[in-house]
Amino acid sequence: MAQRYLIALGSNRRHPHHGSPERVIAAAARALGQADVKVLVLAPVMRSAPLGPSLRRYANAAAVVRTHKDPAALLRALKRIERQFGRRQGGQRWTARVLDLDIVLWSGGAWVSPDLIIPHPAFRERAFVLGPARAIAPHWRDPMTGLTVQNLAFRRLRPVRCP
Repeated sequence: MAQRYLIALGSNRRHPHHGSPERVIAAAARALGQADVKVLVLAPVMRSAPLGPSLRRYANAAAVVRTHKDPAALLRALKRIERQFGRRQGGQRWTARVLDLDIVLWSGGAWVSPDLIIPHPAFRERAFVLGPARAIAPHWRDPMTGLTVQNLAFRRLRPVRCP
């Protein structure tokens, strides 16, 4: 049975063939199709400040995709695409990278394994994920909080302050 996923895409390094980070994201969306992952909708790219030691700004987007792959199989496919774009495993966390692909949400709800947690544990705090996600999947509910992506984005942009 086909499943839907919300995937976060990010890049902050040029690729020798594809070019700018924005073009890397477009090429990554095409690569998903070659991995039996149909992109239903791709959010416009937004720019964001880096996390951690990287100094380069990121190009970020989100995609709603459909595939017959379970979460573990989709993760393997995403890691394979990252490697095809030149990403290497290991090394320092949050450094500049040509491509980062993360599973954020899944139509099956929650998933926990040693290699993967869905929903993505940090997505609720990341404007660079919530902004693009809200553009294409505002009504998708976080299975842990019951809040929609739109609600989460609003809370992220306008924090609730207690008296």
